[in-house]
Amino acid sequence: MIKLKAWISAARLRTLPLSVAGIISAAAAAKELGLFSVAIFGLSLATTLGLQILSNYANDYGDGVKGTDNHERVGPMRAMQSGALSATTLKKGIAATAFITLILASLLIYISFRNENIWHSTVFLILGISAIVAAITYTVGRYAYGYRALGDLFVFLFFGLLSVLGGYFLYAKTIDNYIVLPAVVIGLLSTAVLNVNNMRDRIADANAGKTTLAVLLGGKKIKQYHYFLVLGAAIAALLYFILKDAPWHGYIPMVAFVPLLIHLKKVRQIDSPPDFDPELKKVALSTFLFSVLFFVSTWI
Repeated sequence: MIKLKAWISAARLRTLPLSVAGIISAAAAAKELGLFSVAIFGLSLATTLGLQILSNYANDYGDGVKGTDNHERVGPMRAMQSGALSATTLKKGIAATAFITLILASLLIYISFRNENIWHSTVFLILGISAIVAAITYTVGRYAYGYRALGDLFVFLFFGLLSVLGGYFLYAKTIDNYIVLPAVVIGLLSTAVLNVNNMRDRIADANAGKTTLAVLLGGKKIKQYHYFLVLGAAIAALLYFILKDAPWHGYIPMVAFVPLLIHLKKVRQIDSPPDFDPELKKVALSTFLFSVLFFVSTWI
């Protein structure tokens, strides 16, 4: 029972809603064109959740091995840091989760393309394997990109572009000209979540030798970067609905940006790193809310 609680804790359940925001947004865009599929939607969600849990396990292991999770770190204590799970146990969990996620991804690809397009199936299988590798190497390994200020780029690419554009392609088998805008929205907001985390851990990360954009830019400039992420997402979302000539209810997802604007005011006032921690949940849940409202608005 104790081990089960440790695994659940290491899975970081509060990160899961954010991880599926792109999948829900892709499904919403597909629903607008009458292309929604329950099977594709369900397997997309399962695959994405597998990738996020895999990333969380790998992050726990990678930061634990490198000593980044130490007494200076702000936020909840990690499984390896607390001793609840050993490095060897976590490695086995990472391997098992990667295998299950690959199976789910393979099923998703089969359901989407069957045997009709081997080329598309091959490309998506490569993308799936790439996503698994990226989930692990964020903090694991000698060349972990999360320690080289590349985390923001990879989050934007995988949480935004790949999640939304790739998810939409599974339904439509093509890319609509405007679908890139919801992808940008989710990508920017997901990056904003990571940035709040990095602003919170900026001093501890610098002391541990972990280089993030927050460490490189410093306290003032990283806040300006954060404003760009959130406001850029709001502009991209509004532009999408305008270009799609959405009816009044099509603009309902913009409600999700109300708490985000309040969040920006709060970020401007924060001076102490621990005060960033509550803001993490606000940005993550607002991103999830945007995707859910987007999805719901297509059924009205």
